[in-house]
Amino acid sequence: MYKLIRPILFLIQPEKIHRMTMNLLKFCRCIPMCRTIIRWMYSYSDKGLERELFGVTFKNPVGLAAGFDKNGEMYNDLANFGFSFIEIGSLTPRPQDGNPQPRSFRLPKDKALINRMGINNNGARYAANCLVKDKPARCRIAASITKNADTPNENAYKDYEKSFAILYDFVDFFVLNVSCPNVKNLTELQDIPTLAKIFDHINTIRRLNDDNRPVLLKVSPDIPIEQLDEILDLVLINGIEGVVATNTTRSRENLVSSPKVVESIGNGGLSGAPLFDRSKAFVQHIHEYTKGILPIIACGGIMTPKQALEMLDAGASLIEIYTGFVYNGPAYVKRINRYLAKAYAKRKQ
Repeated sequence: MYKLIRPILFLIQPEKIHRMTMNLLKFCRCIPMCRTIIRWMYSYSDKGLERELFGVTFKNPVGLAAGFDKNGEMYNDLANFGFSFIEIGSLTPRPQDGNPQPRSFRLPKDKALINRMGINNNGARYAANCLVKDKPARCRIAASITKNADTPNENAYKDYEKSFAILYDFVDFFVLNVSCPNVKNLTELQDIPTLAKIFDHINTIRRLNDDNRPVLLKVSPDIPIEQLDEILDLVLINGIEGVVATNTTRSRENLVSSPKVVESIGNGGLSGAPLFDRSKAFVQHIHEYTKGILPIIACGGIMTPKQALEMLDAGASLIEIYTGFVYNGPAYVKRINRYLAKAYAKRKQ
């Protein structure tokens, strides 16, 4: 059904159709049993898919990547589609509008998206209020946090510290976004001295709390392997619980879409099918370099259930989807989980 209506949906600008979809899900809250029916249609449960990482139990390995639920307003609605965790954000201490529109584009021939949203969000405190209002959560919640665009990099640690403290009591774990290509100079936060300072301040807050909140770092697919290894060493030394691999890419290599179309879109981070091989290579390298002791959430170009299994076999503990959800529709999570359950059951035979 989704394949039939997708061409019509794709006639509408991506950011607009996203808002329409979110409003439709909000409307479903007003219809008796609507959310229950969605959950019945799209959820898939299998004990063999459950796993525990850094003290958190996940009912299956599939989560929704940051950027879909920017403000923590829709996580329970989205959980009804079968996700075991939702990464909200990215969130900044102060609200920010992001980049001028249009700032989101499709490349259907490549099954890809390009966005330069600029991390538009209503701020960490707004998200915290949303998380309080819509309890209990039907899935695990991760908060992706980053700095405001107008905060100098030398003061970036203060922004991470603020958002971390505001959201600490309301989420299950955090993802530090230091690698978004759509905010000027943000990827420079992956430099070791700057990153070490952020880790130090985050860990100070953790030591002051009775309950530990796991912290993961999201890395860019555009950094050289040598820099990735330095980051991994720092992650291990500082007790950071895991890595999300990877963010979107600035690369435009191997695209099928017309060069004129791609050039007309301009700057932005590319996600979707073209990113899969690079992200998978990062997952494999991180798994091998850390000898399998560092949990990895694989994110990037997972467009089929088979690719989801490939990422998990490459060393990922969990996976996140975004562009695959856009192109494959609301039943995609169920398809992935059913495929994984069958594959794991077959391996036990």
